Amino acid sequence: MVGELLLIAQRIKNNFMVLKGKLVKLRKIKMADALRFVKWLNDKEVNKFTTRRKISLAKEKKWIREMPKHWQTDRIFAIVTISDIHIGSIGLHKIDQRDKNASYAIIIGDKNYWQKGYGTDASRLILDYGFNVLKLHRIYLRVYDYNKRAIKVYQNLGFKLEGKEREQNFYNNKFHDVFMMGLLKNEWQKARRKLR
Repeated sequence: MVGELLLIAQRIKNNFMVLKGKLVKLRKIKMADALRFVKWLNDKEVNKFTTRRKISLAKEKKWIREMPKHWQTDRIFAIVTISDIHIGSIGLHKIDQRDKNASYAIIIGDKNYWQKGYGTDASRLILDYGFNVLKLHRIYLRVYDYNKRAIKVYQNLGFKLEGKEREQNFYNNKFHDVFMMGLLKNEWQKARRKLR
């Protein structure tokens, strides 16, 4: 498996389609994806779980164009179904090779694919990549307290609650906590066996 992931890492550098799971593939984000990202990020039902800000097509295209400049610290991939339908993105951000950690983020923007296992499958792929190819020791995330589905998925993946930022965000006329969760490599190895 590690040899297969190293080959995948080389393909990533060469912009080939990279990781394949049971339900999804992770591939390079393309300029053609920009319009879908704008649609999703401007949908209140989707973006309440992310930035909660609207985005323009011009800004999204600029972000995609500049993505290669940040390859050392940000590995972001499009999530596509096995039949090549683009449904979201996933990534490792703030990659710190010295301290062996990174921040994790995911969005399933196409609501037709919510609660069907696509996010879990994509997460399994990116966590394997982070721990086995990038040789990370810890992957962490932040999640809003009202994102109950995501919290359950993160717990099933082995993430542990490490703390919370009390009343950090204001959404729907109410203050909400932001949970900080983390996953160590040995915890992922245990959780990974249960996901098979």
